[in-house]
Amino acid sequence: MADRSTELFLTHRNLLFTIAYEMLGSAADSEDVLQETWLRWVDVDLDEVRNHRAYLVRITTRQALGRMRTLGRRKESYVGPWLPEPLLTAPDVAEDVELAESVSMAMLLVLETLTPTERAVFVLREVFDLGYGEIADAVGKSGAAVRQIAHRAREHVAARRPRGPVSRTATRDALAAFQHAIETGDLQHLLDILSPDVVFLGDGGGVKQAVLKPVVGAERVARILGAGLGRLATATRLPAQVNGYPALTVHFDGALDTVLALRIDDGLVTGIYAVRNPEKLSHMDKERSLQR
Repeated sequence: MADRSTELFLTHRNLLFTIAYEMLGSAADSEDVLQETWLRWVDVDLDEVRNHRAYLVRITTRQALGRMRTLGRRKESYVGPWLPEPLLTAPDVAEDVELAESVSMAMLLVLETLTPTERAVFVLREVFDLGYGEIADAVGKSGAAVRQIAHRAREHVAARRPRGPVSRTATRDALAAFQHAIETGDLQHLLDILSPDVVFLGDGGGVKQAVLKPVVGAERVARILGAGLGRLATATRLPAQVNGYPALTVHFDGALDTVLALRIDDGLVTGIYAVRNPEKLSHMDKERSLQR
């Protein structure tokens, strides 16, 4: 029985991790949720379970909702802006356009504006296409309540998500412009692709130096980037697939220092996200295979 439990859990592990990560934006907390899910799963009488996948999703969702309360308290005392933990994603994630968008840094920040239950319902319905009955079981609500929550969350996200399809080509072009600015010191090239209302967020977690408040506006963001060009010029800058999209990883003396991700709207950069908190970079040492 233990072998069967293990086989079923491993079959759905990537799916369960993806659900937890989209709800939490934290790889470390998602791994903890999976561990808690496993501990409950091994005590389940499998012969009494009609749909093993749905049962595992329900356990994971409930554990993630509980973990959200702990994470919420942590965010209240967090130093500076809080950004999701970046993931080094496998090439197949980028090929699934809907999955890539759902785990992008931009979308995860939109999901941060939802309540925990709204976020769970949105993720399970819009990303994983679960039925309302399954979602109701997972979040402990009635089917009618889940439909209302899903409608509300869908409208909320639609008003805040990227305004047009985000292509990998557009993201690569924006990153190339950023690299060009670093290598040449020519910020005008970068300004050409920055939206007038671009937002720069830096997450150092109080451990690494980073802007403590969002920087808004092309000129101000360009000045921030210009101030760091000298330091960045001495770094090793490598392209990577992060959360399903092209991104830059910045290394000093072989050690990962910063992950830089972008949000693109209508061909312009509207968001620049620089994650520097070492704890949040600890999961960048291995590639993740996500699953819907």
